[in-house]
Amino acid sequence: MRTFIKNTLGITLLLAGMGLQAQDRTLDNYRQPDKNGLNVFEAPKDVETTFDGVKVRIGGSSTLQYQSLEHSNAGAVPLKEIGTNFNLATANLDLDVTLYDGVRMHLRTYLSSRHHPEPYVKGGYFQIDKLNFINEGFMEDIMQYVTVKIGHMENNYGDAHFRRTDNAQAIYNPFVGNLIMDAFTTEVGGEVYFRKNGFISMLGVSNGKLNQDVSETDGKTGGASFLAKLGYDKQATEDFRYRITGSLYTTGYVPNSYLYSADRAGSRYYYVTENEEAKAKSNFRSGRYNPNMRNQITAVMINPFVKYGGLEFFGTLEHTTGKANTETSKRKATQYAGEVIYRFGKNENAYLGGRYNVVDAEDISGDDINISRFQLGAGWFLTKNILTKIEYVNQQYKDFPTTSILNEGEFKGLMVEAAISF
Repeated sequence: MRTFIKNTLGITLLLAGMGLQAQDRTLDNYRQPDKNGLNVFEAPKDVETTFDGVKVRIGGSSTLQYQSLEHSNAGAVPLKEIGTNFNLATANLDLDVTLYDGVRMHLRTYLSSRHHPEPYVKGGYFQIDKLNFINEGFMEDIMQYVTVKIGHMENNYGDAHFRRTDNAQAIYNPFVGNLIMDAFTTEVGGEVYFRKNGFISMLGVSNGKLNQDVSETDGKTGGASFLAKLGYDKQATEDFRYRITGSLYTTGYVPNSYLYSADRAGSRYYYVTENEEAKAKSNFRSGRYNPNMRNQITAVMINPFVKYGGLEFFGTLEHTTGKANTETSKRKATQYAGEVIYRFGKNENAYLGGRYNVVDAEDISGDDINISRFQLGAGWFLTKNILTKIEYVNQQYKDFPTTSILNEGEFKGLMVEAAISF
């Protein structure tokens, strides 16, 4: 009952926010949460301002899937019996506030997610594009190129996280599932961006912790993670755009890094290759692979993006090294992904696409394992705020130990998803 009341209150706030802000919901230097946010990576940078006082934008997302998947393995460990039905509906609540000319705040709360059916805060940040709060025009020659973000926030490692599904925010993802090795974490830190004439650079530092506290491990409360990104993004002609970036995430000493296990929202593929005792909440990462590298991580991701007319390509090449806390030597994992999307129709409101994703890793078990996934999808934007998708997915596990539940594992079938974002 308490969860129901919280969710009802959240929905009421969303609807109230829509009414209060119906006149003008645009913000400066802000990625739109609807179709207008497609293929936007970092929030835009523009020194022109519309600031005329504190402005609150209340928005959110709601998403529901219909799952029809089957799974199998070599039989050493029995699998949970799964059928065809709806998954848990997920919902987000977003608060975006213009606090001053060039200063904005973002806060996202998961109202309902696979891991937590009750509401909880994902994270938030301050974004500073001007320093007029210090003095009008202060360092404006520099700030026309610089953006600063500070908060307990989603780290900007790689470009793939800009296209992933974030709980109920599924508009940006042309498919239903995220990558197999899903790089995503929220840590306390800051990032400084410099953008000029298409060139993009970013340096960041965080405390390397997902769960914030002051307790000590080995006489320390924590360490640090360092981030960097360098790239180029060019709209060469009206029809042709290209972008390529390289990103780095590396840790010194951290008690537990969560780079590949920080997503508390959970996977879209419920119960696949899970055992008979699996629960939706405790086994919320079904279909993903966590390389269990908790310390001394160095991860590099390269992402090319090309769009010509309605045809677009987005790629991911990722190489990671690190170790579990119990290990003395590092292991490595490599991920490749390529997706081709063709958008067509009025205002490119429909699309067809395919993605191929492969992970080769030195598993914590000592085995060299391989996971591959093929996704074929289609989508239709009924409006800029409403997207329906259908996806065929086939994922296969190779070279896992004979005692593993993933030995010769496979899942495949259809997913249908409806997503609303505003």
